[in-house]
Parts: sequence; structure tokens; C-alpha cells
Amino acid sequence: MPEWKGLELNRRAFLQSLGGGLLILWDADAQESGRRGGGVRLPENVGAWLHIARDGSITGFTGKVEVGQNIRTSLTQAVADELRAKPETVRLVMGDTALTPWDAGTFGSRTTPTMAPVMRKMAATAREALVGQAAKIWNVDSAGLTVENGCVLKAGSKKIGFGDLAAKLDWAGVMGRDGLTTPATAWHVAGTSLPKVNASELVTGKHKYASDQKLPGTLFGRVLRPPSFGAKLVSADTSRAAKMAGVTVIRDGDFIGVAATDEHKAGKALAAIDAKWEEQPNPVGTSELFSYLAKDASGRPDATYTVSYIAHVPLEPRAALAEWKNGKLTLWTGTQRPFGVRSEAASAFGLSEQQVHVIMPDTGSAYGGKHSGECAIEAAKLAKGAGKPVKLIWTREEEFTWAYFRPAGVIRINSSMASDGTLRSWEFHNFLSGPSGLKTPYDVPDKTEQFHRIESPLREGSYRGLASTANNFARESYMDELAAKAGMDPLAFRLKNLKNDRLLAVLQAAADRFEWPKHKSSATRGFGLACGTEKGGYTGCCAEISLRNGRDIHIERVVTAWESGAIVNPEHLKNQVEGAVVMGIGGALFEAIDFGAGRIRNPLLSKYRVPRFSDVPKVEVILIDRKDLPSAGAGETPIVGIAPAVANAIYSATRKRIRSLPMLPALSA
Repeated sequence: MPEWKGLELNRRAFLQSLGGGLLILWDADAQESGRRGGGVRLPENVGAWLHIARDGSITGFTGKVEVGQNIRTSLTQAVADELRAKPETVRLVMGDTALTPWDAGTFGSRTTPTMAPVMRKMAATAREALVGQAAKIWNVDSAGLTVENGCVLKAGSKKIGFGDLAAKLDWAGVMGRDGLTTPATAWHVAGTSLPKVNASELVTGKHKYASDQKLPGTLFGRVLRPPSFGAKLVSADTSRAAKMAGVTVIRDGDFIGVAATDEHKAGKALAAIDAKWEEQPNPVGTSELFSYLAKDASGRPDATYTVSYIAHVPLEPRAALAEWKNGKLTLWTGTQRPFGVRSEAASAFGLSEQQVHVIMPDTGSAYGGKHSGECAIEAAKLAKGAGKPVKLIWTREEEFTWAYFRPAGVIRINSSMASDGTLRSWEFHNFLSGPSGLKTPYDVPDKTEQFHRIESPLREGSYRGLASTANNFARESYMDELAAKAGMDPLAFRLKNLKNDRLLAVLQAAADRFEWPKHKSSATRGFGLACGTEKGGYTGCCAEISLRNGRDIHIERVVTAWESGAIVNPEHLKNQVEGAVVMGIGGALFEAIDFGAGRIRNPLLSKYRVPRFSDVPKVEVILIDRKDLPSAGAGETPIVGIAPAVANAIYSATRKRIRSLPMLPALSA
């Protein structure tokens, strides 16, 4: 693939570099029309999404980005399936605002249910156009032709390659058609455990992430940060830093940063700036958080649950490389929203969006934490002031402090049930953490479920699973409390009140594999289960925990059943489910942001506990393949089962009901 420097290599030049064949150009302004008005009209022309070169190689274009969820592979499978081509002949261009159709962003587990069907539709339309062209050349009925390995075949061993056919077609009028895609029961490439399509580049280090990008003459940036949230800059003496060799000081109002020839020098220059700040009062801290969130709550709940703020802790902190050339700005940055960053940058610098080119070269995880483009904007300010390309990589402390967090929350529940354990009423109030997963999947005739917006003391935003983790933790823990009141087994109680067949199936599958009725809890061993659904995914989770001294907990075994429609890539789906379970252990047991006086008190990995290898239990994943149902995303919802399953296991061993996340502080109290 050619290097993309600035905006010189636009879509036309890029496609010409790939060779002839299917070559359709689309108007970026036209295809984004209506976006600001709330609607997006995506291009309907096949050429906006696919290119077939003379040699038969296929390039797909999507505004979605790869953040470790393996969509580069799953979307490749979709295209290869519809074109009856080998996956190795297909490659994707992703998240490049100059080359790909506009996209809102990669979040909400939406790639599989929304982008994969688009890519399939366009590939299937291209396939039929190629078959039609071959039929015209041979003067035969297209119904008698087949497609295989990048060729159209005719009985009697005649064949024509895609490249030759694509070059003969007038693609200007080829619009995507519905009704041509292959049903899941007939998939050949999708539905299989195709390895990562760029696995060799990843394991050899050949692949360049945002933090690896470099241009000739690149400088390294650092930004001056206030000592606390809301602090205002009073004065700054930058003279010492400005005198350092190889250092440029950049100031734009209250924004102050440095650009230097190496990272160490940039750090020294930043430390040499003498800044005075006026700090603002920040009355809410960790100790006051939950009383603050529930200050307007009324009534007396049966149970109150709390969840703490937690950080995303991506493997790769925010990073960006910025270059200005001929009044235009190019940004290489790890973001879930390349087009959103383009809009932010255009607004920040008074540019049109066509003067900003954002390239997302994959990023080392995001978990919902890289929606915003502040790092890219900062890099662009530094590059503009320095007159050279500047790379900015946030430190781990900056990532912990100045990124946004998964919201904290207070959840209050009331309910009633009949003497036989049938739920009669349900009242569920979430304060701050969010509405995702708010509605109960259980069959209750009288329900009140409300999300209450509260001004957050800390900057908060998306996180893997959104508020489903908090809401499911509260709901599934409370269901165990109700089961105990009814004198029923937790599994039997859930089965009695569930009418959702898909949720019933995963719960029963997990319980059967776990051999739920067989296990008996003791003071040193506990067993718990939970289930949940959100974003078209369904999960059942069983957990076994061991305890020493009544407080030292280790999760020994987890069985998770998962169903999200037709499975696109079984091995990658299993990896997603396993990864969500392991990540969920952190928020369940020990992850929590500690803050006060406008400062984050634990902004380093030495102070913020994330799961370690020693924390990881034996994880068994059961995948239920529903080829009769559309594929849903699986990057988020598998995380919702582990916390309540562990909480319920702790209760089964200790008879101590923990209603807070993380649980270890309460267990140790």
C-alpha cells in the first residue's frame, strides 16, 4: 500500500495506484449531505465501497476502524463470501476520511449488524454485475454461470477473471441492490475461524499503530497540564524552555506545549516551564460521591447498589501525528471516530472538513474510550506552531487523568412478588451511570424503570458495555436476593420469571455445562450465576470462587454461554467473550478511580489495579450459533455477566451481600 502523506494522494490517485478495473469516484460532500441535519445518506454506488483491480485483487472501503475487535477480518470475510473469492485477495481500507465513505464511528457493537450487511450488499451486487458482463460476452444466460476464486465460470471450462470483467463494465450506474446476499446457512468464508488477516504484520511488529507513525523531521510534543480540574492559568514563564536547543515552545491562549527533537528533551522542556495556576473548589470526591449522586432520590428502596468510576486503560494511550502542508491538515490518530475528529479539527482551526484528512492506522484498544479527538487537536496545535510534523503520545498519567471515565452510579430497586416467587412489580432507578441495559428482561406486569441524569463530578463517557454492566450487576444481584426471600434456587427463580427464549437458552446452557445443581457452597467455596442481554447479544454466566480468611477471593472457574445470531468467526467471537470476562473481573473486584480536591489520586498503573494473569480463572465459552437470525455485535455485552455472578457466588459462601463495584473493598471491610 502506498504511503499517504498529506492530501496529495486522494481517492482518485489511490484507486489509480491500485490499477484499473472498477473505478468509481464519489463526491465526499454529496455523500455526507444531511449529516448535520441528523440524517446520513450513505453512497449507494458500489464503487464507493469496492474496487476490483486488473489483477483481480479486491479492495473494500469502510469508515469503521480496527481497535482489536477483529472487524478487519470479519468484514473481509463478508466481502470474500459474496464475491466467492479467497480472503487473501481482499484487503480493507479503514477509517481514512479521504478514501472511505463517511461513518459515525466504531462503537455500540454496530459494525457487525450495520456495516457487514452494507459490505455484503455491495459485494453481492458487484458479483451479479460481473456475472452479467460475462454472460454478455459469451452470449449466454447468466443463470448458467458460476463464480469461484475471482472468476466467472461457464460449463466447458471457460472462465474470465474479475479484473478483465471489471475493466469492461460501466460502473457509473451500478447501484447496490437488495435481495442478493448469501444466507448464513450458505456461507463459506464467513462462519469459519479465519485467522486475523494481518496477523503476521502484528506479531512481527511490521504493523504501525498511531504511536509508531513518523514523518521526516518529526518533532515530539508535550502539553502543559493544570494541577487540578478547572484550574485557570494565571501566568507562565517559558523562557528557560525556549532557550533549550532543539525545543520550540508553542502558546495559543492558555494552551502551552513544547515540541522537541526527542521525547526526553520534550519532557525536560516541559518541566522547565514555571506556571502559576488559580485552582477551583471541587467539593465532591470519592467519599462524598454516592451521597451526591442520590441526593435528589426519594422513597426507601429495598436495595441500593453503587458502581465506581473506572478508567479504560487502553494498551496504547492516546496518540497522534499531525502535519500541516499547503494550508491543509493531516492527522494520524488512534480514534473510534475518524470523521468526528475531522469535524473537531476543522472547527478548532477554522477549516473546511475537506481541508482535514484523518487516518486511523488501527489503535491498541479503546473500549469506548477514544471517541474524542483532543490528542489530535493538541498535536495539530503543536505542529502548526513548530512548522513541522509533531507526534504527541499521552503519558499513562495523562490518560488516567484527562481522558473520560466510565460513569459512576447509584441504582435503587423496589419490587414485590407472589408467594410462589412470581414477580409482580419492579421499580428500578439509575442515577448517572446510564440507561443502557436499564429495562429488565424478566416478565413483570408492573414496571417503572428510569434513568436520572446527574451532573458528573468527573468527565464521563462510553465504556465497553456502557451502563449495562452497572444495571445488570444491580438487577442480577437483586434477583438472587429475591430468590433467597422466596426460598428458591437462583436458577429456578430466574427460569420461573423469564419469558425471553434466547436469554433462557444461554442461561440454561451455561448452567448445564457448569452442572449447577451439583455444586454446594461452603465457607471457602461459592457458586453464583447471572444472565443479561443488550445490543442483540445474550449471555449466561456461572462463576466459582474460593475464599481464604473470608476475604481473600479468587475466581476459579467461569462458564459463559453466548448467542448473538449467526456466528461470523467462531474463534474470534470466543476471544471477544473471553476478553470481556477478563476485563469485567477488574471492574467487579478492584478497579476504581480515587479522586478528591479536583485530582485523580491513583493515575498510575502502580496505583490502579487491573486484572493480572494470576487473577484469570479457567474460562469456558459456549457459543450458540443461530444461523436463522441476523448477526449482532459481540464486543461489549459479554462483560455484563461476570460481576453479578461473582457477587452471587460470594454471597453463597459468606452470606454477605455486596452491593458495590468494586467488591473487594466491601469484602475486606
